[in-house]
Amino acid sequence: MSSSDIFLGETIGTAVLILLGGGVCAAVTLKGSKARNAGWLAITFGWGFAVMTAVYMTASLSGAHLNPAVTVGIAIKSGEWGDVPVYIAGQMLGAMIGAALVWVAYYGQFQAHLADPEASGKKPIEGPGPVLGIFSTGPEIRNTWQNLATEIIGTVVLVLAVLTQGLNDSGKGLGVIGALITAFVVVSIGLSLGGPTGYAINPARDLGPRIVHALLPLPHKGTSDWSYAWIPVVGPLIGGAIAAGIYNIAFA
Repeated sequence: MSSSDIFLGETIGTAVLILLGGGVCAAVTLKGSKARNAGWLAITFGWGFAVMTAVYMTASLSGAHLNPAVTVGIAIKSGEWGDVPVYIAGQMLGAMIGAALVWVAYYGQFQAHLADPEASGKKPIEGPGPVLGIFSTGPEIRNTWQNLATEIIGTVVLVLAVLTQGLNDSGKGLGVIGALITAFVVVSIGLSLGGPTGYAINPARDLGPRIVHALLPLPHKGTSDWSYAWIPVVGPLIGGAIAAGIYNIAFA
């Protein structure tokens, strides 16, 4: 596959991933949404189906990594690093496009929610605002080592599942059955390990939409919580590397 195919596939796939994944968060969170208060099960299954949809759409173009942690894990497994920057560039751009599309799709609900004194007044305006969770993750209890460890552990499970069960014949991306397996692994991680931090398990999924949150003209949106933002980037990258190390020691 060419560099242009990789970039295009990762951009489209990650945009769809964030559109559907961030979309379910918006649906559950925002005032005026028919799915408001649908709960954690809706979010976890929404993200799982988002992964499945995005992978099936773009696996033929780029292998559908859609996650820098997966890209790093596959690179460590294979020893091939040449296309890693192209993958990550596409993933970051796609994540930002997907987050912007969530805002467009739910524009009226964002306005209604942030105009509601009860919703916008839940947290002080100088802190993370009431809609940041639609764009990026955050901890329920702020404990740096625990939050980092949770993201590492969840990503180890994800990337190890991809490396052992999900790759296509070339070993450079997800296969047809691998897409379905990975989708259910994401649901399992959300249900079992998502409670403490919201399970980013994907640096692009968290950082790209967080940048969009910072840029969008959302009234009373609060901060984008940049003091926490490094954890869902560094943790998944460490987790992806650990998973690849485990794979090379135990399975290769």
